[in-house]
Amino acid sequence: MGVRHAVVDSPVGELTLVADGQALIGLYFAGHGRTPRLTDLGPRVPDGADPVLAEAARQLREYFAGERTTFELELAPRGSEFEQKVWQLLTTIPYGQTRTYGQLAAELGDPRAAQAVGNANGWNPISILVPCHRVVGARGALTGYAGGVDRKRFLLELEEPSAEAGNRLF
Repeated sequence: MGVRHAVVDSPVGELTLVADGQALIGLYFAGHGRTPRLTDLGPRVPDGADPVLAEAARQLREYFAGERTTFELELAPRGSEFEQKVWQLLTTIPYGQTRTYGQLAAELGDPRAAQAVGNANGWNPISILVPCHRVVGARGALTGYAGGVDRKRFLLELEEPSAEAGNRLF
């Protein structure tokens, strides 16, 4: 089937979804901070024409409506072995929670690798679904985000349990 893409509207602006016929391989914001590594997004397909893209769009609509806290999609991000490990670890961060780069580095077995984790986090090709927005600085600070810090704040606030909103660090 080959690589194809669709563009969907969201509360954080247009999102470009990219699929390879079997799995989602990219989800990018308009003005994405790091240029996607995919050199070919493939042709743009009409809404609903690709089942992977249609399902991703549906689940994203539910997420933004507050009706979905986990995603059930086949994902196939492309990156180095280390990046793959970091991205897999990101998918274990529960909805409404955050981790620091240092915590993730420690979970990967090298507490000194926080900067490398941050770099891999920045190259995450499947934003939102591989929740790199759930990673914060050592003291809870909102650090860089390929979609921009305002989008990161929006996503974290969307996921924040209402009882905790008054105790927000950011």
